Amino acid sequence: MMTELLNYIVWQPDLEAFRLGPIAVRWYGLMWIIGLALAYLVVQRLYKEQKIKDELFDPLFIYCFLGILIGARLGHCIFYEPDYFLTSGKGFVEMFLPIRFLADGGWKVTGYAGLASHGGTLGLMIALWLYVRKTKLSIWTVLDNIAIATGTTACFIRLGNLMNSEIIGKITDVPWAFIFERVDAVPRHPGQLYEAIAYAILFCIMWVLHKKMPEKIGTGWYFGFCLTYIFTFRFFIEYTKEVQEAFEASLPLDMGQILSIPFILLGVWCMVKAKQTNSSHIGNK
Repeated sequence: MMTELLNYIVWQPDLEAFRLGPIAVRWYGLMWIIGLALAYLVVQRLYKEQKIKDELFDPLFIYCFLGILIGARLGHCIFYEPDYFLTSGKGFVEMFLPIRFLADGGWKVTGYAGLASHGGTLGLMIALWLYVRKTKLSIWTVLDNIAIATGTTACFIRLGNLMNSEIIGKITDVPWAFIFERVDAVPRHPGQLYEAIAYAILFCIMWVLHKKMPEKIGTGWYFGFCLTYIFTFRFFIEYTKEVQEAFEASLPLDMGQILSIPFILLGVWCMVKAKQTNSSHIGNK
């Protein structure tokens, strides 16, 4: 048995990337920061390419950061653990504050231990709607620009999950299986790594396409393609992942798959709408 285990990747990285005096910087938080910073730089460049004023770009990061964080947190609490967070006062407080109440009456800072990508996507969409109301920019232009950059943030968030040994895959004997020592001593699919690679590829595709088809920015096509790509991949990758909550075991599809379907349908609708819009513009010339 030991010889067989040596054929797999043993995974137990330190949760802390580094320390700044008494402050510990964890890999998960660092990956979030890197992902958001890269997306910030990408969208900043896109705005410059499209000659959108700097003052219209400046508030975008705050809207996106708060929308993703609040949406991801509420999404996890409501979709995955409603029995804990919505049935007691303490649970409700923990839904909004990065703490956990202890049995002895005290509490400790834990960070936001539980963020859902579907909730983050929905939160981002609401935040961008508020942003365009303030700036008067086209909602489709903003959504397309954000979509082009999304792969960078999604990739690094999943790398953060990998460093945390969370959202683990099912038991497998593939040669690239990971043994997540914080979880158990059996080889599993590195589902987080699968997603990180897929999202890195998405960004490369989007960057090339926006160079070849800049006229599609503002039609909603890139936004639709991004949603369709991410959540179609997410739907099928769920078959390699363990369920996150016990109640999912009794469902024909797990919660990640159920929540992916509306986003896939929305993405396809946006792409069809964009194609029809483009065709009508050509016909009117």
